[in-house]
Amino acid sequence: MQGTEWDHRLAVRADGKNLIGHAGVVLLRKVADRVGLATALSAALPKGTGPGRRDRGMALVQLACAIVLGATNVLQAEQLQYHWRAVFPRPVSDSTLRRALAAIDGPVAARVERVRAAIRRVVWMLLALRPGGFPWISVCGREVTGWYVLDLDATIVTCTSRKEGAAGTFKGSFGHMPLGAWVANTRECVAMLLRPATQPPTTSPTTRAFWPPRCGSSRCRCGRSCWSGSTARPSATTSSTTFRR
Repeated sequence: MQGTEWDHRLAVRADGKNLIGHAGVVLLRKVADRVGLATALSAALPKGTGPGRRDRGMALVQLACAIVLGATNVLQAEQLQYHWRAVFPRPVSDSTLRRALAAIDGPVAARVERVRAAIRRVVWMLLALRPGGFPWISVCGREVTGWYVLDLDATIVTCTSRKEGAAGTFKGSFGHMPLGAWVANTRECVAMLLRPATQPPTTSPTTRAFWPPRCGSSRCRCGRSCWSGSTARPSATTSSTTFRR
């Protein structure tokens, strides 16, 4: 029986023939498959209806890959998939992507967060099994084993029309100011709080509301919530929090 996976005809060659651009997205897509993210998302999302319905978990994975390729909306995501047919043999239409995103209500979003937490534990375990081990933070040349650093940072996303929540920012531009959380050890974004641009970059009430409920999926590999409560003095737009297992 011949395999029908999307990557069964892809190969690494150095002859300069049949090349595709942005080949790094192939690795991103394969990682999502290998760690079980696509399958887990498919189980967490509601199934589509009607004939020829698409796997919504795979649709979200392909949307994420299209965003990495530079897509800024669902129409561009569809066009990029058709452009890179070697990576996306079955492109997902913009209408299907909109239906998949519209199906993510509160309970579904909670299931997706649990899926991300489970897959993150798998990835962190694989990182720890590498020859170099888990990427612990180094301070003044000393590796701080067992500690994780969570960076909170507000960023301005500009827009040119009256989108929902868009407003004037403190820098004189127009758009949104979401608050994001990144694990400095692995450089991954673990949470994003969508906010109107009229809100200040970071405030203590906003930070306290942001975690641990929204960042609770960043628990230690032991499965416990091991926040140390040691928070750096916040600057105008960023703050750091450390927690350990």
